[in-house]
Amino acid sequence: MKKILIVDDDTAVTNYLMVFLVQSGIFEPAVINDSREVEEKLVSDSFDVILLDMDMPIVSGMDILQKMRGKGDETPVVVLTGVSDVNLAVKSMKLGAFDYLTKPVDEDKLLEVLDNAMAHGMLNREIDDLPPELSRQDLAHKAVFDKFPTQDPGMIRLFHQIEKLAPSDLGIFIWGESGTGKEALARAIHNASSRSDKPFIAVEADSQDPEKFPGFFFGQDRDWSGSREEAAGLLEQVNGGTLFLNNIDALPLPMQVRLKRVIQKDEYYRENSTKVRKIDVRLIVSSTHDLTQPEYKASFSRDLLYHLMVNSIQIPPLRERSGDIPLLAELFLREELEKTGKKIIGFSDEFLELLQSYSFPTNVQELRTIVALAVANEESDRITVDALSETIRDRIVPTAAVEGLPFMPKKLEEVIREHVARTLEYFGGDHEKSAEELGISLDELERHV
Repeated sequence: MKKILIVDDDTAVTNYLMVFLVQSGIFEPAVINDSREVEEKLVSDSFDVILLDMDMPIVSGMDILQKMRGKGDETPVVVLTGVSDVNLAVKSMKLGAFDYLTKPVDEDKLLEVLDNAMAHGMLNREIDDLPPELSRQDLAHKAVFDKFPTQDPGMIRLFHQIEKLAPSDLGIFIWGESGTGKEALARAIHNASSRSDKPFIAVEADSQDPEKFPGFFFGQDRDWSGSREEAAGLLEQVNGGTLFLNNIDALPLPMQVRLKRVIQKDEYYRENSTKVRKIDVRLIVSSTHDLTQPEYKASFSRDLLYHLMVNSIQIPPLRERSGDIPLLAELFLREELEKTGKKIIGFSDEFLELLQSYSFPTNVQELRTIVALAVANEESDRITVDALSETIRDRIVPTAAVEGLPFMPKKLEEVIREHVARTLEYFGGDHEKSAEELGISLDELERHV
């Protein structure tokens, strides 16, 4: 039996919840109607999950949650709120509540959310209990991470964290700079999960026509005029599997509202339809931006954001793990040799030293491109600096050459314009690819050209 603490000043609510949860055969409930008693109760007893009302006199649910988290108490909390208190509930999720439910509570949804909250709490404890020293050899799914050659302790810890998260159906938010390998990591999560034999589909939210995206994503029913035929959407195609939605911050607000329904209720509507359709999909999303920052408050739903960030993973940029550059370069070299059939045995020491001195603004993807171009240009059996084009050498060499020189300030717009120009040159004038690698929109790129 799971121990649950129900905190609500309304005795009718707590009596109902206590009877229902006892009859579920899953929970052993304890009830508190006077919120002033909660702090002492949490000292004397422990619980698997807490069901916490927000609107209570003297000591509010928000006060209780703040004190718990301030003391390091990570017991999973599910918030109860009136429909008018959704903003308050979202604030509670920012403080670490797992989810919120509006009154009156749907019984099936209550059991589902409580189950997910406890699973999340258990995962967090397992991740916190991981030993300080971790090895790749201890991974249960070694082959899943073969595409991630690394000696970095932080990356190896990340792999172990993923192995803890992968078996659950909980959504995951991946964030990191452009080119760090967010899609590859999402695929690794899928391959380490029980859904590995089901579809994995990746879609770029910022590459879709906003007007056509709802039909593409949710599907559409035949409209009354017959001008639009019935069509299954992306959700139906990935049913049972994993959907990776990259650059989630580019999703229009109306789509954000509909996506939240998928996350909260496992259901959706097609375009031109009022029929509710159930869906079983594991959602992994990503962004190159920290969406908690104030500049995203108007464009990205706080409610959706904190639902997505219940499980979040940050991929460190390549410049913070430069020891991995030779390992990754060797991997990309082998891949290119398989494609080209060239006979190259490795890299010169000078070439590797030059790579390790570079900051790689677009991370692993940029390293892959540099290696591919070097393989194409090299005529000997070992890749040297001479295999790099003048454009690439000009971009890489100054990083090492300017060390120790006095700092010369420039206007920020000038620095941005130079970097955009170099990126466009690198990608042969391809604006769309350049914008993608820079992590900006096409409109924003055009402003700096």
